[in-house]
Amino acid sequence: MRTPEVPSALDPISAQATALYDLLPTGICVVDDEGRVLAANTIYCDMLGYPREELIGTPVARITSADDIGRDDRMRHDLLHGALREYRVEKRYRHKQGHTIWVRVDARRGGVLPDGRPYAVGTINPIEDLKQTERELDLTRAHVNAVFEQSTIGVAETDLSGRLLAVNDRYCELMQRPREELIGVRMDQFTHPEDLEANLPLFERLVPGDQLAMDKRYVRPDGSHIWAKVAICPIRGSRGEPTQALLACLFEITARKRLEENLREADRRKDEFLAMLAHELRNPLAPIAAAAGLLKDPGLPADKLARISDVLARQARHMAGLLDDLLDVSRVTRGLVELDRSPVDLRTTVAEAIEQVRPLMEARRHAFELQVGPRAPVVTGDAKRLVQVVANLLSNAAKYTPPPGRILLSLQVDGRDAIIRVADNGIGMTPELAAQAFELFTQGKRPVDRSQGGLGIGLPLVRKLVELHGGQVRADSPGEGQGCEFTVVLPLAMQAHAAGTPAEGDALGHAARRPLRALVVDDNADAAAMLGLLLESLGHQVTVANDGDAALVAAREQRPDVCLLDIGMPGMDGNTLAARLRRMPETAEAVLIAVTGYGQEQDRREAAAAGFDHHFVKPIAMEPLIDVLSSLPAVQARLEI
Repeated sequence: MRTPEVPSALDPISAQATALYDLLPTGICVVDDEGRVLAANTIYCDMLGYPREELIGTPVARITSADDIGRDDRMRHDLLHGALREYRVEKRYRHKQGHTIWVRVDARRGGVLPDGRPYAVGTINPIEDLKQTERELDLTRAHVNAVFEQSTIGVAETDLSGRLLAVNDRYCELMQRPREELIGVRMDQFTHPEDLEANLPLFERLVPGDQLAMDKRYVRPDGSHIWAKVAICPIRGSRGEPTQALLACLFEITARKRLEENLREADRRKDEFLAMLAHELRNPLAPIAAAAGLLKDPGLPADKLARISDVLARQARHMAGLLDDLLDVSRVTRGLVELDRSPVDLRTTVAEAIEQVRPLMEARRHAFELQVGPRAPVVTGDAKRLVQVVANLLSNAAKYTPPPGRILLSLQVDGRDAIIRVADNGIGMTPELAAQAFELFTQGKRPVDRSQGGLGIGLPLVRKLVELHGGQVRADSPGEGQGCEFTVVLPLAMQAHAAGTPAEGDALGHAARRPLRALVVDDNADAAAMLGLLLESLGHQVTVANDGDAALVAAREQRPDVCLLDIGMPGMDGNTLAARLRRMPETAEAVLIAVTGYGQEQDRREAAAAGFDHHFVKPIAMEPLIDVLSSLPAVQARLEI
């Protein structure tokens, strides 16, 4: 409202002037050059809660908020001294009851009083509702800014072409780009090339009022990409009308997409596993079905009946093995297996695993090398399960290495850990397959005849068992056709780590501290060499012979403390060799141990009669053998001399 002008003939503070002011629909206040109230209308008085007679003569500063007094005085001075003709200002008054009220003041110079002093006339309108609205808008704006900046989702404002106008911190974080690199750039510049073709038409069809949502990939500066669920909608004006801006919200779903892909991959592996399982079950079912047909013949000869019985028993064992493997991996992966923990020397573990897998390695004509470090790798664990871990890795290497191949098993101590490595020069793995090697039912490429066998459950079982022992396992391969290396890391037992040797009383530890001269005799050169390597890894001095005559020569030269002899050898068998060794002065007191495939009671009696002290049936269990070696009276007597 325009500030009213007081007629020049009318005294601005007279009763007539005041009556005129009361006719106006706004607050009126007249002040002199010292800022005292000279006149005020009823609306102004009611606005401040003062009666008119109390306001007249009161300095305006007394009823003005302290924060506004200085500005008020300066503007009034400039107005009354000609620097300003009029001014408008928003200010705060102090109501008589103590609260603050917001007003807008429009002031202009009114002329001079009868005594010659200048005065000013102001119209005052309350704007408390406006200020409340502004406060609410400021609060809303603050909330919006807080949501925008602190949101866990990426938020961006764009124009209708998708050019970025504003982005929050999370958006910058998702894109891994600073804000200055994003502003002014179209969103599709960071879109994965494979998603551009599908996303651009959607964006171009976005018209004011429409909304769209999509899953898409964004490429980061390092070349990696993320998945995001993107929702885009128009920003609306105060009356709900679409503006020339869009709001884009990005919620990262990379983990969800990865999970979906893993589920699809698991489903694919499950299908492959079921196909392989069907194949593995059909193999024994075929001879079983054929045998069932033959058994219908009442005149079947006894020799054929015996052969059929052998086939049925063999195939039944094969099927039982498959089922046992499936049940075992199920129990382990579901946490239903409790470990029988005790101190375990991994040299014993390795020895027993080699004995289990040796027939497969020999059948496939693989060259095998064993490397064992000088420190005794004692861990706390389940001896049988640890053998299962190493045997699985060796079996895996033997199956997936085309014959004749090379397999290396290394057992070392590194700081606080025992390290088992199984390496081969087999078919190798792609990086993708190596990353998934320990997932259930994962299998590499197989020939059509599936001759390599297996259900894809061995390595998952290995990983779970190693983890149950507090260890880790990993698979490495340079690529297809370049072999594989599997590494198992197990924490050493506390006493072994502290002493650097096996705990006192450990059988294998005693064996390692009692070096023997050992003679190993077996016509199977690989079997003899393997047993010799194992004994050497325990600290013994070993001589290997492959027939009786060579063994007699070696015995005369080496004077062994202990002889480990195969019985079923061509030419001079083990019993004959044992008898001759007993008659030789160099070996009359040696300990003779039969290591043989013959385990019947009659075989044991014949071996004892020939002079054997101990009898072990192949595949040999290393723990009992080590117990024997560590407690031989003759050996202890020699060592004490």
